[in-house]
Amino acid sequence: MSEFDYDLFVIGAGSGGVRAARNAAATGARVAVAEDRYLGGTCVNVGCVPKKLYSYAAHFHEAFEDAGGFGWRLPAAPEFDWATLRDNKIGEIKRLNGIYGRLLDNAGVRLINGRAKVLDPHHVSVAGETVSAEKILVAVGGWPWVPDFPGKELTVDSNRVFDLDAFPERFLVLGGGYIAVEFASIFNGLGSDTHLVYRGELFLRGFDREVREFTRDEMAKKGVNLHFETNIEAIEKVEGGLKVTLTNGETLEVDAVLAATGRRPHLEGLGLDQFDLATNPDGSLAVNERFETSIPSLLALGDVTGGPELTPVALAEAMQMVAHHFGDTTPEPLDYSRIATAVFCHPNIGTVGLSEEQARERYGAIRVYTEDFRPMKHTLSGSSERCLMKLIVDDESDVVVGAHMVGEEAGEVIQGIAIAVRAGLTKAQFDQTVGIHPTGAEEFVTMRTPARR
Repeated sequence: MSEFDYDLFVIGAGSGGVRAARNAAATGARVAVAEDRYLGGTCVNVGCVPKKLYSYAAHFHEAFEDAGGFGWRLPAAPEFDWATLRDNKIGEIKRLNGIYGRLLDNAGVRLINGRAKVLDPHHVSVAGETVSAEKILVAVGGWPWVPDFPGKELTVDSNRVFDLDAFPERFLVLGGGYIAVEFASIFNGLGSDTHLVYRGELFLRGFDREVREFTRDEMAKKGVNLHFETNIEAIEKVEGGLKVTLTNGETLEVDAVLAATGRRPHLEGLGLDQFDLATNPDGSLAVNERFETSIPSLLALGDVTGGPELTPVALAEAMQMVAHHFGDTTPEPLDYSRIATAVFCHPNIGTVGLSEEQARERYGAIRVYTEDFRPMKHTLSGSSERCLMKLIVDDESDVVVGAHMVGEEAGEVIQGIAIAVRAGLTKAQFDQTVGIHPTGAEEFVTMRTPARR
């Protein structure tokens, strides 16, 4: 008989925590999960799921305009009802919350509602109960962070922006990461007069430079007002809404301000500060390949460890963790360098592998292939939206080390391309692949002449 109540105690019922709990339980481990907010974590409740639903809603605006060139005549100007979108989203999330609860129940995992506190390396206090566990997993994800400036309390963060009481006819986003860029596109598409304010000279730092510039130009064409190399100095409530003063002296009056200025590990109140755990430079928890912190019985994965803040990464890490601690074999380490991702701005971004800048640093010589074209759909729609596709090739080995796209359904296209990049296929093998015509995706296998070396 084990000396512990549980073999694994998971703090956080987000994507990573639930996957870890279920997979560990499937090996015969006794598992419990503590969650103080909502099942499914950031992704289901205030992240990828509602964001994608709102992105779909925003795309209808362009679809109505595009339809005219194909012979469709709308009897009246379309009207958008914010409350319908918001409330239908709430219903869908409740449905998903229920699914997560049933998944845990069917796996034999005990769910405890409450914020857990780690008492020592093997004991946790939650909901008035103290339990023991051989291993404790911290998978609490991140929480929005807003910098200090006068009036910061008048902003909303990415957790609350989905549930605004009224639709903001004038909307401002502060930030330059993917969350900021996505919401600027979404509210612009829904009909807001939208501004994006970012302190840097160009948003989406870390992405391919050409992709960033192309996205900037396309978003500006769609009507997003971009304010670079400036910041918010102060926000004050005025009769007509909110007065926002920028550091460049400009003032804007809007109805809502979203502070999309980053997320940080949601570690407050967990009791981990008593252990002096090793951390990364950004304050996230440092872990080894077994997802162990500097105290081996305390594990961590997902956003709290400072890696890519992506749901599929947390899921993959959860399966890796279970394999290490409850499996029979040692798994291969995760390859974080070739993880595909998408940004659901308008148009979408899809990317996998190295940017052109990263490839130039890593390899002695590279070849860059690009196509910048007007999609076939828009020859009749009249839209000026363009699409960018890009392949980056290590010249010596001919291996495709990066693939990028800005255009409609870029994430759907890049998911398939990611398999090829992950497999290490060469440009010659791309060239040997027969394209599907007529599609935009076929451009990835028809680019023959390098744009530059």
